[in-house]
Amino acid sequence: MDKKENTMKSGLLPVKKSVGLLLDPDKAAGIYLDRVIEIATSQKVDYILIGGSITFRSIDKLITYVKEKCSIPVVLFPGNLLQLNTKVDGIYFISLISGRNPELLIGNHVLAAPFLKDIREKVIPVGYILINCGSITSVEYLSQTEAIPSDKGDIIIATALAGEMLGMKMIYLEGGSGAKMPVPEKVIKAVRENISVPLAVGGGLKNADHIYNAYNAGADLVILGNGCEKKPVLLAEACKIRDSFR
Repeated sequence: MDKKENTMKSGLLPVKKSVGLLLDPDKAAGIYLDRVIEIATSQKVDYILIGGSITFRSIDKLITYVKEKCSIPVVLFPGNLLQLNTKVDGIYFISLISGRNPELLIGNHVLAAPFLKDIREKVIPVGYILINCGSITSVEYLSQTEAIPSDKGDIIIATALAGEMLGMKMIYLEGGSGAKMPVPEKVIKAVRENISVPLAVGGGLKNADHIYNAYNAGADLVILGNGCEKKPVLLAEACKIRDSFR
């Protein structure tokens, strides 16, 4: 990896407590979108992630709109191959390492690689671990995989370690869209104590206490999606909590 590529990638990984806003192309529109971008800009959100489980609307239009409205790094968080785009600042190349669906472990990545080969300096391999947080989520259903039960700490730790050993640059513990509760603090803490790469946490984060607890347990990056759709001010609260840890 040359110096330019290393610098590009390092800027897309959290080196201190960070906030990521996840925008779903099928939900981010109108007054909500403008309001949440305004909050993200004023509160200095670290990353805007764009992606979703299903594609009804063009992801390209959303990326263009967000980049016109703010200077926050836009990172692609693709839910499927239809969401690939080369105009973003970075791409989280996600492997669903908690499941055993070969398409989401390597199959889709093989198909995507030729499309992304000329912007490989933007690609960040991320180990995605789906945790059962009280309900069957969209990700679990569409991926045809089972989430790891939250009380199976040894399996979660081993999976995170395997992801790091395979070269993943970040591990993402995900409760899933619409999760009833966030990833338990003890799970976050246990994983943080066993890996050396950045740790992201998302799903089920509905209030300030959830966000504080995630950071306190060891999350480097907190990702907010559904919670902001229902309560945009949650994004501002998350940034204030982030700042208190810096």
